Amino acid sequence: MTELAIVGLAHVYAASGVRALDGIGLRIGAGERVALIGQNGSGKTTLVRHLNGLLRPTEGRVFVGGDDARALTVAQLAARVGLVFQDPDRQVFSGSVRSEVEFGPRNLSRSGPELAAAAREAISAVGLEGHEATNPYDLGQSRRKLLALASVLAMRTPVLVLDEPTTGQDARGVDRVRDVVRAVSAEGRTVIAISHDMRFVAETFERVIVMRAGRIILDGTPAETFAADAWDALRSTYLEPPLAARVGARRGVGSTPTDAGLIAALRAPERS
Repeated sequence: MTELAIVGLAHVYAASGVRALDGIGLRIGAGERVALIGQNGSGKTTLVRHLNGLLRPTEGRVFVGGDDARALTVAQLAARVGLVFQDPDRQVFSGSVRSEVEFGPRNLSRSGPELAAAAREAISAVGLEGHEATNPYDLGQSRRKLLALASVLAMRTPVLVLDEPTTGQDARGVDRVRDVVRAVSAEGRTVIAISHDMRFVAETFERVIVMRAGRIILDGTPAETFAADAWDALRSTYLEPPLAARVGARRGVGSTPTDAGLIAALRAPERS
Protein backbone atom coordinates (compact mmCIF):
# COMPACT_ATOMS: atom_id res chain seq x y z
CA MET A 1 0.00 0.00 0.00
CA THR A 2 1.36 3.41 -0.99
CA GLU A 3 0.18 6.63 0.61
CA LEU A 4 1.05 9.96 -0.99
CA ALA A 5 1.78 13.06 1.07
CA ILE A 6 2.57 16.50 -0.34
CA VAL A 7 3.78 19.23 2.01
CA GLY A 8 4.11 22.91 1.04
CA LEU A 9 4.80 22.03 -2.61
CA ALA A 10 5.71 24.85 -4.96
CA HIS A 11 7.15 24.67 -8.44
CA VAL A 12 8.59 27.48 -10.54
CA TYR A 13 9.53 26.76 -14.14
CA ALA A 14 13.03 28.17 -14.53
CA ALA A 15 12.71 29.04 -18.22
CA SER A 16 9.57 31.17 -17.82
CA GLY A 17 9.57 32.05 -14.13
CA VAL A 18 5.96 30.84 -13.91
CA ARG A 19 4.99 29.67 -10.41
CA ALA A 20 2.85 26.72 -11.46
CA LEU A 21 2.26 25.36 -7.94
CA ASP A 22 1.95 27.52 -4.87
CA GLY A 23 1.99 25.82 -1.47
CA ILE A 24 0.13 22.58 -2.17
CA GLY A 25 -0.66 20.46 0.87
CA LEU A 26 -2.32 17.14 0.15
CA ARG A 27 -2.60 13.60 1.43
CA ILE A 28 -3.96 10.72 -0.67
CA GLY A 29 -4.52 7.41 1.05
CA ALA A 30 -3.68 4.04 -0.44
CA GLY A 31 -6.49 2.77 -2.65
CA GLU A 32 -8.26 6.11 -3.11
CA ARG A 33 -9.80 7.13 -6.44
CA VAL A 34 -9.07 10.84 -6.87
CA ALA A 35 -9.86 13.19 -9.75
CA LEU A 36 -7.98 16.46 -10.32
CA ILE A 37 -9.98 19.09 -12.18
CA GLY A 38 -9.43 22.72 -13.14
CA GLN A 39 -8.80 24.87 -16.19
CA ASN A 40 -5.72 24.39 -18.35
CA GLY A 41 -2.73 25.90 -16.60
CA SER A 42 -4.14 25.40 -13.09
CA GLY A 43 -1.23 23.13 -12.12
CA LYS A 44 -2.76 19.65 -12.40
CA THR A 45 -0.15 18.08 -14.68
CA THR A 46 2.69 19.87 -12.89
CA LEU A 47 1.43 18.37 -9.64
CA VAL A 48 1.25 14.75 -10.80
CA ARG A 49 4.67 14.92 -12.44
CA HIS A 50 6.16 15.44 -9.00
CA LEU A 51 4.80 12.06 -7.95
CA ASN A 52 7.07 10.08 -10.28
CA GLY A 53 10.06 12.41 -10.31
CA LEU A 54 9.61 13.94 -13.76
CA LEU A 55 9.61 17.25 -11.90
CA ARG A 56 11.28 18.10 -8.59
CA PRO A 57 9.97 20.63 -6.06
CA THR A 58 11.18 24.20 -6.01
CA GLU A 59 9.89 24.28 -2.44
CA GLY A 60 8.29 21.66 -0.20
CA ARG A 61 8.43 17.90 -0.17
CA VAL A 62 6.70 14.90 -1.73
CA PHE A 63 6.47 11.57 0.06
CA VAL A 64 5.63 8.35 -1.75
CA GLY A 65 4.90 5.44 0.53
CA GLY A 66 6.52 7.34 3.39
CA ASP A 67 9.78 7.93 1.49
CA ASP A 68 10.94 11.40 0.50
CA ALA A 69 10.87 11.49 -3.31
CA ARG A 70 14.07 13.55 -3.29
CA ALA A 71 15.94 10.43 -2.17
CA LEU A 72 14.52 8.27 -4.98
CA THR A 73 15.56 8.14 -8.63
CA VAL A 74 13.06 8.49 -11.46
CA ALA A 75 13.43 4.75 -12.10
CA GLN A 76 12.67 3.94 -8.47
CA LEU A 77 9.63 6.22 -8.49
CA ALA A 78 8.43 4.71 -11.79
CA ALA A 79 8.13 1.36 -10.02
CA ARG A 80 5.70 2.96 -7.57
CA VAL A 81 3.84 5.57 -9.64
CA GLY A 82 2.80 4.83 -13.22
CA LEU A 83 1.89 7.88 -15.32
CA VAL A 84 -0.13 7.69 -18.54
CA PHE A 85 0.44 10.85 -20.57
CA GLN A 86 -2.37 12.79 -22.21
CA ASP A 87 -0.73 12.38 -25.63
CA PRO A 88 0.03 8.69 -26.32
CA ASP A 89 2.51 9.63 -29.04
CA ARG A 90 4.82 10.96 -26.32
CA GLN A 91 4.78 7.54 -24.70
CA VAL A 92 4.38 4.84 -27.38
CA PHE A 93 7.53 3.85 -29.28
CA SER A 94 7.77 0.06 -29.76
CA GLY A 95 7.16 -1.88 -32.97
CA SER A 96 4.21 -3.91 -31.75
CA VAL A 97 1.44 -3.74 -29.19
CA ARG A 98 2.88 -6.67 -27.26
CA SER A 99 6.41 -5.28 -27.08
CA GLU A 100 5.05 -1.90 -26.02
CA VAL A 101 3.06 -3.39 -23.16
CA GLU A 102 5.94 -5.64 -22.09
CA PHE A 103 8.51 -2.84 -21.99
CA GLY A 104 7.58 -1.39 -18.59
CA PRO A 105 7.31 -4.61 -16.59
CA ARG A 106 10.44 -5.96 -18.31
CA ASN A 107 12.34 -2.94 -17.01
CA LEU A 108 11.06 -3.79 -13.55
CA SER A 109 12.87 -7.14 -13.92
CA ARG A 110 9.77 -9.19 -14.65
CA SER A 111 10.14 -12.06 -17.09
CA GLY A 112 8.75 -15.41 -18.16
CA PRO A 113 5.18 -16.31 -17.17
CA GLU A 114 4.87 -13.26 -14.89
CA LEU A 115 5.71 -10.89 -17.74
CA ALA A 116 3.44 -12.70 -20.19
CA ALA A 117 0.52 -12.65 -17.74
CA ALA A 118 0.94 -8.94 -16.96
CA ALA A 119 0.96 -8.06 -20.67
CA ARG A 120 -1.96 -10.34 -21.50
CA GLU A 121 -4.15 -8.98 -18.70
CA ALA A 122 -3.36 -5.34 -19.56
CA ILE A 123 -4.06 -5.86 -23.27
CA SER A 124 -7.36 -7.55 -22.42
CA ALA A 125 -8.36 -4.79 -19.98
CA VAL A 126 -8.22 -2.15 -22.72
CA GLY A 127 -9.78 -4.31 -25.44
CA LEU A 128 -6.75 -4.78 -27.69
CA GLU A 129 -6.81 -8.58 -27.86
CA GLY A 130 -5.98 -9.74 -31.38
CA HIS A 131 -3.76 -6.70 -31.98
CA GLU A 132 -0.68 -8.00 -30.16
CA ALA A 133 1.44 -8.04 -33.34
CA THR A 134 0.08 -4.75 -34.69
CA ASN A 135 2.35 -1.75 -35.03
CA PRO A 136 0.99 0.90 -32.66
CA TYR A 137 0.97 3.49 -35.44
CA ASP A 138 -1.42 1.31 -37.41
CA LEU A 139 -3.91 1.90 -34.59
CA GLY A 140 -6.07 5.01 -34.43
CA GLN A 141 -5.37 7.76 -31.92
CA SER A 142 -8.00 6.56 -29.45
CA ARG A 143 -6.62 3.01 -29.47
CA ARG A 144 -3.06 4.26 -29.09
CA LYS A 145 -4.30 6.07 -25.99
CA LEU A 146 -5.67 2.78 -24.66
CA LEU A 147 -2.36 1.12 -25.54
CA ALA A 148 -0.48 3.72 -23.49
CA LEU A 149 -2.81 2.89 -20.61
CA ALA A 150 -2.13 -0.83 -21.02
CA SER A 151 1.64 -0.26 -21.09
CA VAL A 152 1.51 1.38 -17.66
CA LEU A 153 -1.19 -0.92 -16.33
CA ALA A 154 1.08 -3.91 -17.01
CA MET A 155 3.66 -2.49 -14.60
CA ARG A 156 1.19 -3.01 -11.75
CA THR A 157 2.39 0.02 -9.86
CA PRO A 158 0.79 0.82 -6.48
CA VAL A 159 -0.25 4.22 -7.87
CA LEU A 160 -1.72 4.82 -11.35
CA VAL A 161 -1.95 8.38 -12.70
CA LEU A 162 -4.03 9.13 -15.80
CA ASP A 163 -3.83 12.44 -17.68
CA GLU A 164 -7.11 13.09 -19.57
CA PRO A 165 -7.79 9.36 -20.10
CA THR A 166 -11.15 9.75 -21.87
CA THR A 167 -10.13 12.37 -24.44
CA GLY A 168 -10.94 11.08 -27.92
CA GLN A 169 -12.70 7.97 -26.62
CA ASP A 170 -16.18 6.89 -27.68
CA ALA A 171 -18.67 5.57 -25.13
CA ARG A 172 -17.15 2.09 -25.25
CA GLY A 173 -13.66 3.48 -24.68
CA VAL A 174 -14.83 5.57 -21.73
CA ASP A 175 -16.45 2.47 -20.24
CA ARG A 176 -13.18 0.57 -20.60
CA VAL A 177 -11.24 3.31 -18.83
CA ARG A 178 -13.85 3.42 -16.05
CA ASP A 179 -13.64 -0.36 -15.66
CA VAL A 180 -9.84 -0.16 -15.42
CA VAL A 181 -10.06 2.52 -12.72
CA ARG A 182 -12.51 0.48 -10.68
CA ALA A 183 -10.54 -2.76 -11.08
CA VAL A 184 -7.27 -1.13 -10.04
CA SER A 185 -8.96 0.48 -7.04
CA ALA A 186 -10.56 -2.82 -6.04
CA GLU A 187 -7.04 -4.27 -5.80
CA GLY A 188 -6.16 -1.61 -3.21
CA ARG A 189 -4.10 0.51 -5.58
CA THR A 190 -4.47 4.27 -5.86
CA VAL A 191 -5.82 5.95 -9.01
CA ILE A 192 -5.42 9.66 -9.73
CA ALA A 193 -6.89 11.15 -12.90
CA ILE A 194 -6.76 14.58 -14.49
CA SER A 195 -9.95 15.13 -16.45
CA HIS A 196 -12.21 17.73 -18.02
CA ASP A 197 -14.99 15.14 -18.39
CA MET A 198 -17.21 16.00 -15.44
CA ARG A 199 -19.61 13.11 -16.00
CA PHE A 200 -16.71 10.63 -16.00
CA VAL A 201 -15.34 12.26 -12.85
CA ALA A 202 -18.67 12.16 -11.01
CA GLU A 203 -19.39 8.55 -11.95
CA THR A 204 -15.92 7.10 -11.40
CA PHE A 205 -14.14 8.84 -8.50
CA GLU A 206 -14.82 9.08 -4.79
CA ARG A 207 -12.86 12.30 -4.25
CA VAL A 208 -12.57 15.41 -6.43
CA ILE A 209 -9.86 18.05 -6.03
CA VAL A 210 -10.34 21.38 -7.82
CA MET A 211 -7.29 23.47 -8.68
CA ARG A 212 -6.92 27.09 -9.71
CA ALA A 213 -3.70 29.06 -10.29
CA GLY A 214 -1.53 26.43 -8.66
CA ARG A 215 -3.64 26.04 -5.53
CA ILE A 216 -6.36 23.70 -4.29
CA ILE A 217 -9.69 25.49 -3.91
CA LEU A 218 -12.05 22.53 -3.31
CA ASP A 219 -11.53 19.00 -2.05
CA GLY A 220 -14.43 16.65 -1.36
CA THR A 221 -16.74 13.95 -2.62
CA PRO A 222 -18.43 14.42 -6.02
CA ALA A 223 -21.68 15.26 -4.21
CA GLU A 224 -19.90 18.00 -2.25
CA THR A 225 -17.80 19.32 -5.13
CA PHE A 226 -20.71 19.52 -7.57
CA ALA A 227 -23.28 20.84 -5.08
CA ALA A 228 -24.88 24.17 -5.97
CA ASP A 229 -22.97 26.10 -3.29
CA ALA A 230 -19.71 25.10 -5.01
CA TRP A 231 -20.70 26.23 -8.51
CA ASP A 232 -19.16 29.70 -8.21
CA ALA A 233 -15.83 28.14 -7.30
CA LEU A 234 -16.10 25.75 -10.25
CA ARG A 235 -16.92 28.58 -12.65
CA SER A 236 -13.90 30.52 -11.39
CA THR A 237 -11.79 27.81 -13.00
CA TYR A 238 -14.04 27.56 -16.09
CA LEU A 239 -15.76 24.33 -15.09
CA GLU A 240 -19.44 23.41 -15.12
CA PRO A 241 -20.94 20.70 -12.91
CA PRO A 242 -22.25 17.61 -14.74
CA LEU A 243 -25.74 17.82 -16.17
CA ALA A 244 -27.22 15.56 -13.50
CA ALA A 245 -26.03 17.91 -10.75
CA ARG A 246 -27.52 20.96 -12.49
CA VAL A 247 -30.86 19.26 -13.17
CA GLY A 248 -30.97 17.89 -9.64
CA ALA A 249 -30.50 21.34 -8.15
CA ARG A 250 -33.18 22.89 -10.37
CA ARG A 251 -35.66 20.13 -9.55
CA GLY A 252 -34.98 20.54 -5.83
CA VAL A 253 -33.65 17.04 -5.26
CA GLY A 254 -30.26 18.17 -4.02
CA SER A 255 -26.77 17.35 -5.18
CA THR A 256 -27.01 14.39 -7.55
CA PRO A 257 -23.77 14.45 -9.58
CA THR A 258 -24.44 11.21 -11.48
CA ASP A 259 -27.24 10.24 -13.84
CA ALA A 260 -28.08 7.27 -11.62
CA GLY A 261 -28.22 9.53 -8.56
CA LEU A 262 -30.56 11.93 -10.32
CA ILE A 263 -32.92 9.17 -11.41
CA ALA A 264 -33.00 7.72 -7.89
CA ALA A 265 -33.68 11.15 -6.39
CA LEU A 266 -36.53 11.86 -8.84
CA ARG A 267 -38.12 8.47 -8.17
CA ALA A 268 -37.83 8.67 -4.39
CA PRO A 269 -41.10 10.61 -3.77
CA GLU A 270 -43.01 8.04 -5.83
CA ARG A 271 -41.85 5.27 -3.50
CA SER A 272 -42.78 7.14 -0.33
